[in-house]
Amino acid sequence: MPNGNIIVTEERGTRVITLRRPGKKNAITQDMYREMSRAIDTAQNNPDIRCMIITGGSGVFTAGDDIDDFLHADASRPEMLSNGAKFLYSLALNAKPIIAAVDGASIGMGTVMLFHCDYVLASNAATFSAPYIHLGLVPVGAASLLMPSTMGYQRAFALLVMGRTFTAAEAQAAGFVNTVVSPGHTEVEARKVAREICRLPAEAVATSRKLLRAPPEELTRRIDQEGHLFGERLKSDEAIAAFNAFANRKKR
Repeated sequence: MPNGNIIVTEERGTRVITLRRPGKKNAITQDMYREMSRAIDTAQNNPDIRCMIITGGSGVFTAGDDIDDFLHADASRPEMLSNGAKFLYSLALNAKPIIAAVDGASIGMGTVMLFHCDYVLASNAATFSAPYIHLGLVPVGAASLLMPSTMGYQRAFALLVMGRTFTAAEAQAAGFVNTVVSPGHTEVEARKVAREICRLPAEAVATSRKLLRAPPEELTRRIDQEGHLFGERLKSDEAIAAFNAFANRKKR
């Protein structure tokens, strides 16, 4: 199902969701969020789909949110950015294994979504950051819950509050990357992992996965809490100044 900048294909029980916006480093628009949500949601009751892969192809995973969406959004109407929130809900409520194949930069939502995935492959050229702080904003996507529980408070502080960038080796040491491979090989290796998962008993996988993960209602509660604070921060002097500075750099 090719659909603009999101391409959805299926092979051997696996749904592959590919971000394809190379001219913008796969920056995610609200339309792209909607299509990714649809791809995840429609897999839930399809017994032929046993797992999913999210990939950005070779060279870049995603630059995160398309900043133009924020520049053009009315801060008093956060619903204008609601497709991003819907995507986060789709991840939180998803019941099937998701594999991420990260080759190149993974910024903002690109890094946040990995903490909702079940298996993450990265090339040794991959980098990971969630620099919301530099825009005067706060974490989203239950990152403030998932990141400390996955890699400890100190690493989460460095990533989310200090806005630091992690290498693939650092991400693996932190526990949110399973395997590091050579550039250009993440998708091939992700398909191998998908085939391995698809050979396992589906009901046992679903039940075991549910036992391992935080309850969906806990995730959605934190997503809502972060979303409220994010909306407040969009109206803050710090965020307005940061976005104005970004817009001025684009004009040069």
